[in-house]
This record gives sequence, C-alpha cells and structure tokens, in this order.
Amino acid sequence: MKENNKRNDQNISISFFKEEVKRFVEERNWFEYHTPKNLVQAINCEAGELSQLLLFKDYTKEEIWNNETLCTNISDEIADVFIYLISLINALELDLSQIFINKMEKNRKKYSSKEFNNGIYYKK
Repeated sequence: MKENNKRNDQNISISFFKEEVKRFVEERNWFEYHTPKNLVQAINCEAGELSQLLLFKDYTKEEIWNNETLCTNISDEIADVFIYLISLINALELDLSQIFINKMEKNRKKYSSKEFNNGIYYKK
C-alpha cells in the first residue's frame, strides 16, 4: 500500500488520534450523541460495511492492493471503525495503551503458543 505523506504508524502516537477525534466531535457538538451504546452500534455498522466488501470473496492481499477502488473502500471502512473506536475510548476516558497491555497479558495466559499453534483455535 502506498504512503501519501510522511505521517505513518512509525511516528504518530495514540494521543494524536484521540485529540483529532475529540476535536472533530467537539466542532460538531456531537458529544451528547456519543454515548457508549451509540458508539458501539456505530462501530458495528461500520464493521458490517467493511465485512460486506469482502462477503463471499477471498481476496489475497495483493489482489486488494492491485484494485485501487477496493483498497480505498476497505481503507475507508477500517478508518470509520477506528474513528468510532477512538471516540468510544474518549467517551469512556480509557487509556488504550493500558487496556491493550492488560488484554494481551490475559490472551497470552489463555491462549498459550504451545496449545494454540498452526491455526488451532477454540474459545476457552
């Protein structure tokens, strides 16, 4: 995937996203509508739109990258999910880094690499 500017995952912090989304919501006076329930439902709607792009298709990464329209549409829906997720984090005043670290610790204990390997997965 082509990068169109110098901002990328290597040099942007989580706080950048949180502040950008906060400012966007603030400028539109949307805070009262950004309740946890509404934001979770919005995430589900956007995830559904992302899912629909791939429904009954099994594209390879290269096929997606080589189809500019498809790649753009997928990227836009991923961004929509992410924006609503960041808005939910803001609404609940959570620290994404800490909740990520805590959950990964739980996942490492729950899904050991010895037991869950080579595609083996089941819900514990």
